[in-house]
Formats: sequence, structure tokens, C-alpha cells
Amino acid sequence: MFKRNFSRNRNGHGTRRFGGPKPFGRQNGGGNRGFARGRRIKSVDISLLVKKAVQTEAQEYISQNTFENFALNDKLKNNVKARGYTTPTPIQDQTIPQVLEGRDVVGIANTGTGKTAAFLLPLLHKIANQRSKKALIVAPTRELAVQIQDECHTFSYGLNIASQLCIGGASMYHQKNGLRRNPEFVIGTPGRLKDLHNQRALNFADYDTIILDEVDRMLDMGFIHDVRHIISFLPQNRQSLFFSATLSPQIQGLITQFAKDPVFISVKSQETSHNVDQDIVRLNGRQKTEVLDQLLRQEGFSKVLVFGRTKWGIEKLSKQLALQGHKVAALHGNKNQNQRQRALDEFKRDRINILLATDIASRGLDISDITHVINYDLPETYEDYVHRIGRTGRADKKGIALSFVD
Repeated sequence: MFKRNFSRNRNGHGTRRFGGPKPFGRQNGGGNRGFARGRRIKSVDISLLVKKAVQTEAQEYISQNTFENFALNDKLKNNVKARGYTTPTPIQDQTIPQVLEGRDVVGIANTGTGKTAAFLLPLLHKIANQRSKKALIVAPTRELAVQIQDECHTFSYGLNIASQLCIGGASMYHQKNGLRRNPEFVIGTPGRLKDLHNQRALNFADYDTIILDEVDRMLDMGFIHDVRHIISFLPQNRQSLFFSATLSPQIQGLITQFAKDPVFISVKSQETSHNVDQDIVRLNGRQKTEVLDQLLRQEGFSKVLVFGRTKWGIEKLSKQLALQGHKVAALHGNKNQNQRQRALDEFKRDRINILLATDIASRGLDISDITHVINYDLPETYEDYVHRIGRTGRADKKGIALSFVD
């Protein structure tokens, strides 16, 4: 049985004692690429990083509303109740009334805090009551766009409201056909939305509401110019909603340029969940694949998300683990959309118990029962680390985050 030897810090979380600071992004031949975005982690002792990311439990938030007393359509309330929702999360509690009033909103909150429902519910209500309104939702990744589309379908049941998903890696022909039906919601990634607009299949001027989700991630991925291009075609009289985990000067500039007297709502009380126990696995000269294989065979590693740095490395590791008898799939940018969605679906439905991914899976994925997140390759920024380990310890369940170091 493979065992991890580690000491416990005063918060009860495991940290490894080892000599010499290790800079993020430079291990295993990583070089300095990728340091331009986010907060650099350079020459930092990983054990200090783990301690830094451990937060004390946040004070309990007392909601001022219930879903029942929100001014929402009765059918919409029934759909919310069918999902088992009773008490809004902080971002929902504070955002929904402002969106219903027609205000521009800037919401600062971590992933997994209920942001999607915070903007979908009031917009579904407004469109159900006023059919002329249309909303354009822009997300940084295909996976997040698909999740938003799924939530939209669930909450709009019985309201006769249509939505169209527009993402890369999927048939543009079918997306154009869907847009001809004049859906009330269009949900997509910046590149595909821009392509459809350039081909005159999508007219941004028809949309009086714009939602930018995970704005900081769009900035990280280089989509900021596409986003500015999209917004420049929207009508001047519109409602703009921005959601982000951070608020950088570039994002503030975007907000200043395109939002009108926005309401700022920040519910980011802690950077990582207190439900995540963080630890370090020191390789001590052993092969990483060997150590990972031994870990995955241990009891309790029932649903594991493994992060690597490169698409090629993740694909190679996936094949190695499959040969060793593990039920595994890979998720990265070289996969087409059907392959990416199939990998996610198999992971969610427990047909596989190990998902290998690059950082395209570090945000937006709402899978509540992931037992472990393993940083097979260290992330390049502190924000990436926080978002990666935030995939576990969700919905009040306990999770474990492990990071490999030399």
C-alpha cells in the first residue's frame, strides 16, 4: 500500500516538509511559458502555497429572500422547486432582485456559488413576460457554455422559451438552423459567436441583454478582443451583466466602457472551500506515472480529476493509465466537442472514475461528488491552483487536493 508521509499544520491540513523552494511552471520541463496571466507563483515553497490556500470557515450567510418570495413567474418557481432549491445562495440572493429591476450588475464570486441561476432566473422571468427581449450569454469554454445551456433548459421547462448553443467543435450548419428559429437565448463561446456574426447568421444588435460569465477566464484565454468586438455591435440601450472570480484593471476597464452605473456585488469570502483538505505528494525520484497508479488504486479514490499542463501529456497519460486497467478519459483542446462531451458525461455518470484534463476543466464544471483533485503537473498561477482544487469539496462534501512535487 502506497502511503503519503506528511506533517499536519495547525489547521489540521497536511503539508509536506521538503528542502528548497520549487517555482510553479518550471517543473518537469515547463519553462517560463504561461506566466503572463494571473498572479505568478515564482520561487515559492509549495507547502506555503497550500497553507495560504487554506481558509477558515466563512461566517454563515443569512439570506434575505427565499425563491418563493422572489418576483418570479409561477411556472419558473415550480421549476426551481423541482430542482430542490429553497434558499438562494449569497450571489443569487443579492443579484436576482437587481437584474429584475433592470440594473447592470458586476458579480464577483468563485465558481460553484450559483452564478448561473443568479442571472438565468430573472432573465427567464423577464423574457416570459416580455417576448421581445433576447439575451446573449458568452462563456470562455465549451464545457461551461454547455452547462449553462443545460440549466437554461431545466429552468425554462413549460415556458416556451428557446435557446441555441453556439460553440466551436460542433456543427455550424445546425447552429445556423437553430438561429433561424429566432431563440430568446443564445449561449456560446466568443470565437464561434464572432464567426456566426461575420457570416450574418447572428445579429448582435438583436440582443438587449449581454451576460459575460467568467470574464477573468476569458481574459486569460485571450478572448478579450473578441468580447469587445461582440459588445460593440450590441444596442446602446441594453442590460449588461458581468461575472468574474477576480476584478483586474483590464476587467474594470471593460466594465467602465460597457456597463451603465452597475451594481457591484461581491460574495467572494474565501478563496477555497474549507471542505478541501490539501496535501503534497513528494516523488523522491520515482516515476510520476508509477506514483499516480499507486494512488489511484487506494481505497477512497472513487472519482478523481487529474490536471496536467499540456494536451499531449494528458493524452499520453490517459493511454498509459488505460493500459494499467484504469477506467479513464481525457479532456483537452485537441479533442473535438463530441469527444469532450462524451468524456464529461461518462465521468458524471460514473462509467469512468478518472478524468484527465488540462486547465479547460478548472472552471465552470459542476460535478459535486469528485473525491480527489490531483495536480499531476503544477499549475502556473495561484489562481489556477485555487480553481483546480475548487472542483472538489463541493455541495458540502469533503474533498482532497494533492499536488505532485519532485
